[in-house]
Amino acid sequence: MPYLRALPVVLALTLTSGCAAVIDRASARLGDQLSAGILDHDDPATVEAGLPAYLLLLDGLNSDGEPNPARLCLAADLYGAYAGGFVDDQQRSKRLAARALDYAGRAACNSESDWCGIAELTFEEVDQRITAATPDQSAELHCLGAAWAGYIQAHADDWNAIAAIPKAQRVIEKAVELDPDYRRGQGQLYLGVMNSLLPPAYGGKPDLARDYFEQALALSDGRNQMVRVYYARQYARLVFDQELHDRLLAEALGADPRVPGLTLTNTLAQQQAQALQATSKDYFE
Repeated sequence: MPYLRALPVVLALTLTSGCAAVIDRASARLGDQLSAGILDHDDPATVEAGLPAYLLLLDGLNSDGEPNPARLCLAADLYGAYAGGFVDDQQRSKRLAARALDYAGRAACNSESDWCGIAELTFEEVDQRITAATPDQSAELHCLGAAWAGYIQAHADDWNAIAAIPKAQRVIEKAVELDPDYRRGQGQLYLGVMNSLLPPAYGGKPDLARDYFEQALALSDGRNQMVRVYYARQYARLVFDQELHDRLLAEALGADPRVPGLTLTNTLAQQQAQALQATSKDYFE
């Protein structure tokens, strides 16, 4: 993505002119425009090559000493997406997911002082402190829950991280309660995955997971193909339903990936759907 290489220069010119409020508005517009460009890209390899420059730019913007929850959450979202979608090295993925969670935690703390250090609290304390959250704080809770889930995924070999699943899930549940339409069902997708991590005998809730996946599909009007991929991988394989598994993957692969705000996600989803489809027969035999 060539224009990403020019960003430090563009930003340097921007930062030398105007007051802090103008800079913040300009950086917000720049962030929105570049995020849209990334999300609407249909070549993951280009995004993978260019995204690190944008991440470093966000690091710089967020080191100005003026906490901006939206900007912090943008960094959390993109670090989490990069760690989970493009990094194969386990140690790098852990570091980047930890950085995403740190940004999300800072955004949450700036939104509500009672949420500072929330990842270190007990489940009961987390539940108590988010109970009074208001709808205008839902974005920070969605941000925190998503980054926390990504951190847990990257640290799946750490029992302390695994033990935090109920806390992260509670944060996402509250976020969904406050804003169920957020990003066309993102919270419901996370809850579908979390409730299908384990079989019923070990505390998993596949029926609830199925409901969440269906809600996520409905909220995206069936246009977010990553929902179908996770629905197939997490739920259909868990309950050993090959018919549902293969139907979901066929629908994902047959859909047009070019959807505003979802093109990159759908392109990645179709790549994953092909891999799952290729192993379907062996898995269900």
